[in-house]
Amino acid sequence: MGRITALTVRQEARRRRILDASTRLAAGGGFDAVQMREVAEESGVALGTLYRYFPSKVHLLVAVMQDQLGQLHDTLRDRPPSAASPGERVAETLLRAFRALQREPLLADAMVRAVIFADRSVRAEVDTVSVLTRAIILDAMRIGSEPSADMLSAVRVVEHTWHATLVSWLADRSPVDQVREDLRTVCRLIPPGVAG
Repeated sequence: MGRITALTVRQEARRRRILDASTRLAAGGGFDAVQMREVAEESGVALGTLYRYFPSKVHLLVAVMQDQLGQLHDTLRDRPPSAASPGERVAETLLRAFRALQREPLLADAMVRAVIFADRSVRAEVDTVSVLTRAIILDAMRIGSEPSADMLSAVRVVEHTWHATLVSWLADRSPVDQVREDLRTVCRLIPPGVAG
């Protein structure tokens, strides 16, 4: 439902139930456990209504990722990273997010797989995931001004590394310690003198 901007209170409550049900199903059984019929039953909405909100399971799980990123962003605003430099704050933020994903690996896998499987029909929703990820990184940096082109390039490299390390970890190709080290390393690309 990324294309619909204004929802009524009832529609928003229905959407919230759908996202919560999908999150529970994914956390309990991963990507394969999220079946549209079960989501409809779990959330108390008709199957046709569910499809009006989310045309496919991939749309639905990308929306779950958007929702999770929004919750993370809110948490980080309430409890911002405290490290001294912008790069260290971004590393602290990403490591905090990674710890949360480690607690729910099946949910993490379902969301990441949805983004990987997304075709052009889900482009707007995947773009929103990217925008939210970048906003979290930029907020952690606290630069206090409009970022330069070089800074935005560094942020994109951090974002790409974040996604690649998650894929590698979820595929059992990278151990947790390596993911942490790779995230710390890429955050060193962020110049120390941009604090706001």
